[in-house]
Amino acid sequence: MSETAGLIKEPWEYFERQREAGTFGIWVFLASEVLFFGALILTYTVCRLDNVQAFAAAGRETDIWYGTINTAILLTSSLTMAVASQAAASNEGLRRLILGCLAATVALGIAFLVVKGFEYKEDIEKHLVPGSQFALKETAAQLFFALYWLVTGVHAIHLTIGIVMVSRLALLGYLRRQQLDANPEIEVTALYWHLVDIVWIFLYPLIYLPGRAS
Repeated sequence: MSETAGLIKEPWEYFERQREAGTFGIWVFLASEVLFFGALILTYTVCRLDNVQAFAAAGRETDIWYGTINTAILLTSSLTMAVASQAAASNEGLRRLILGCLAATVALGIAFLVVKGFEYKEDIEKHLVPGSQFALKETAAQLFFALYWLVTGVHAIHLTIGIVMVSRLALLGYLRRQQLDANPEIEVTALYWHLVDIVWIFLYPLIYLPGRAS
């Protein structure tokens, strides 16, 4: 009990109950996020089925290299976050490993946003923002890029929230203001981070692969 006493917060009296409640809460939240992103992906799918040629032409205008690099970055960040979570759960005093993996996860998340920023800059320069100056002649191509900006922008916001959450854990752990071993917040944060990564795995083929199969 003494090893986890510092992790107990009000109104909980027992650490295990607090941990179970936290895990249950994050799964409920993740279920709502799955419904949210699922609705966006369903909307994209319906629009694509109605405008196959226009979506293929628009998909070829996306930069597959930026998308692939960011996919590799996020998959690596999932690995570092998983290692941090498992090291904390082991309760074996792996403080340095946990901090290193948390810091690496933050760095990879920021790297994703930087790469996405360069991609957005290129999209703007190529006039791939829906409007009067849109570069493609297909009307439905604007619909593709409207969805592109929406889903990638919402994903970037979720990733930014994840970066803040992981940064907080790393900072408090580094300053020794919060125990890292057996800390349920690391597990909860890892689950959120993995959701963000899984969403991107679905977005990658939807955004970057249309029109490139031939």
